[in-house]
Amino acid sequence: MRLTSKGQVTIPQDIRELAGLMPGSEVEFQFREGRVWIQKIEGNKDKRRQQIQSIVAETAGSATNAKMSTDEIMRMTRGED
Repeated sequence: MRLTSKGQVTIPQDIRELAGLMPGSEVEFQFREGRVWIQKIEGNKDKRRQQIQSIVAETAGSATNAKMSTDEIMRMTRGED
């Protein structure tokens, strides 16, 4: 099986059927021990949306906790002294 220039592959039909992957199924990829794993995400879209919103809420404002001004942050990210 060959990877396209966009990083796409076709999952063989028999594998899709065994895994219960239907059009529109949500999947996630993981890289462990030098291998790529694909896993079907169980559950509904609302639950997944809530998980993502929770992660965003936890990290919101984390860049401003250093009590730096916007100009100081911009200078730091640009590598200006």
